[in-house]
Amino acid sequence: MATSAASARSSGRAAQLPTVPSGPHPATLPIVLVGVFLSGLDFFIVNVAIPAIQADLHANEAQIQLIVAGYALMYGVGMITGGRLGDLFGRRRLFVIALVSFTLASAACGLARDAESLLAFRLVQGAAAALMAPQVLALISTVYTGAARARAINWYGAVSGFAAVFGQLIGGVLIKADAFGMGWRACFLTNLPIGLVASALAMKYVPESKAPGRPRLDLVGMVLVTVALIALCLPLIGGRQQGWPVWAWVLLASSVPLFTLFAVQQNRVRASGGSPSLDLRLFKERAFTVGLLAQLTFFAGMASYFLVLALYLQKGRLLEPLDSGLVFGALGLGYIITSMSARKVAARLGPQTIAVGCAIRIVALVLQIWAVHHIRVSGGIGWLVPGLLLDGAGMGLAIAPLASTVLARVSPHHAGAASGVLTTGIQVGNGLGVALIGLVFYDALGGSPIATDYSDAFGACLYYVLLITALLGLLVQALPKSRADAAK
Repeated sequence: MATSAASARSSGRAAQLPTVPSGPHPATLPIVLVGVFLSGLDFFIVNVAIPAIQADLHANEAQIQLIVAGYALMYGVGMITGGRLGDLFGRRRLFVIALVSFTLASAACGLARDAESLLAFRLVQGAAAALMAPQVLALISTVYTGAARARAINWYGAVSGFAAVFGQLIGGVLIKADAFGMGWRACFLTNLPIGLVASALAMKYVPESKAPGRPRLDLVGMVLVTVALIALCLPLIGGRQQGWPVWAWVLLASSVPLFTLFAVQQNRVRASGGSPSLDLRLFKERAFTVGLLAQLTFFAGMASYFLVLALYLQKGRLLEPLDSGLVFGALGLGYIITSMSARKVAARLGPQTIAVGCAIRIVALVLQIWAVHHIRVSGGIGWLVPGLLLDGAGMGLAIAPLASTVLARVSPHHAGAASGVLTTGIQVGNGLGVALIGLVFYDALGGSPIATDYSDAFGACLYYVLLITALLGLLVQALPKSRADAAK
């Protein structure tokens, strides 16, 4: 009897211990990186497919804008909640559920028969991506330690950038190949075998982990942060297309008190011994706060740059999607070369690796400004390639150290929430950058359909990207330069 009671007490104590991952398998990292690759790819690849979708489904301009923006909105607003759900219910479990949901939604998008159903499935796809993306970084942060963790985060940065840089090329190849007559549908249906295989393998090769203890679900906080993010992201994503109506400005203004209310509520939950959706003490870490701002700044100059480059190539230079994608390949080549060695450079230079990447990008952007002028005078898109190659190299040096800087001192207890904040910052940066560069691009274009005016508009946007890149280089100087500094 005494032995049984002692055994029961021992079992009860064991049940309350933190869930510790059993250790990664060699297949663990490739499997979880499928999630970040697919979610990032589907953010960019649809831009190439838009003309074919519009022609096939007879979609109007408003529907097309929602098909693009709806995914981005759902993706952007759900990641803090998605990260916290992973902390509570198991990061592998949520990763698999989200990946299966994303895969099935992708298949539904590929089989859609009208614009309305495609829009609905894109919303589901975006929501699944919001649940999936934070689990990737959270799993990396909890399953790996030391040098292995640094390598894994480097691969995370490389793969997420790869999806963005090569999205245009991959989409162009799929549409041009027109395998089995699928056309634009291949951009979605290709996810089906990849996602299903990765989901099955994840159950076997990805260790499970949760936040320590028995944290409770903070429904009020989750609702508040979701509403606040909608108020912030919806105008950034859709305001420009609508001509910045009154509702966009009202929502943007209302996001400030909503985030303030969320912060007050989160502090009250923590003070009462509850489990807040986001422990705001994270922001007392200088590495986390400055790194998050740096991440937002970087992506404010990346997604927006890809957008106007695609418009310049396809509208200004009249290139087909595949040819445009091949030009993007120069960016990708430079990116691959440096992203694979960024970790070694960062081991010597620390956060200044990001500043070096910024310096390379600034030189590359100046070369592109010169090339755009030269192409306008003499023709020949090849003049743009050296600047793009160098620009990709600068991006590759910057992106991986950014992620590792933000997560460097985050405890496993907050891994999911911190990952949700980080990935949300990326999407807010994307939306903010696209909104700002849209103002520059369309103001310079002035509604003109003339190809040469696209050159002027793209050239003006390069100055915007140059300014954002210089701002990032300055912001990096505030990052901790040593472990001792990181605690300040």
